[in-house]
Amino acid sequence: MTQPRDLPAPAAPGLRRLIKARRRALPAAWTRTHSRLVARRLWRLPVLARARRIACYLPVNGEVDCRFIIAAAWRRGRQVMLPVMRGRRLRFAPWRPGAPTRKNRFGIGEPAGPRRDEVDGRRLDVVVMPLVAFDTDGNRLGMGGGYYDRSFAFRLHRRRWRKPLLIGVAWQFQQAGTLAARAWDVPLDAVITESAGHFFNRDR
Repeated sequence: MTQPRDLPAPAAPGLRRLIKARRRALPAAWTRTHSRLVARRLWRLPVLARARRIACYLPVNGEVDCRFIIAAAWRRGRQVMLPVMRGRRLRFAPWRPGAPTRKNRFGIGEPAGPRRDEVDGRRLDVVVMPLVAFDTDGNRLGMGGGYYDRSFAFRLHRRRWRKPLLIGVAWQFQQAGTLAARAWDVPLDAVITESAGHFFNRDR
């Protein structure tokens, strides 16, 4: 099974559309196989050995499949949280493999448990985040709604907030040229792909 070739760095206006189309076209077998590679690489990080509460996501449209990461977290006795949309921000609710989910307005699965179990992003140790593109400075291009940026804006005040660690997972071809960063964009601490780990100096 061959790996898709790296994308060139396209102009910013069409970047999101181009990568989403490339991701949707990935064969399901390739996605499963290489999602396992991402999970293995992620679990080699020392920070995962200390993390007790880990947030992931349920994949759509060719994203890295976090269910392999989630299964490994459960085997290691960690608590897994998934994002839930509340207004213009995210809360995080506990979830276990096989538990019921409901789709939000974007068609993404969310835990179907009671709202009282949800927590704020400050209560997490590690957040495994989806993305459309990333660059060598840890800037992240998301889907355009700004939910993760609003939910983790407190991380921009580094003197106070040292966690959660924000780790993007993506395919290597999602690395692009320099992305324009706005003042409210929350950068990543690392990105893990099927073939490499990208780590960014955050004075941690």
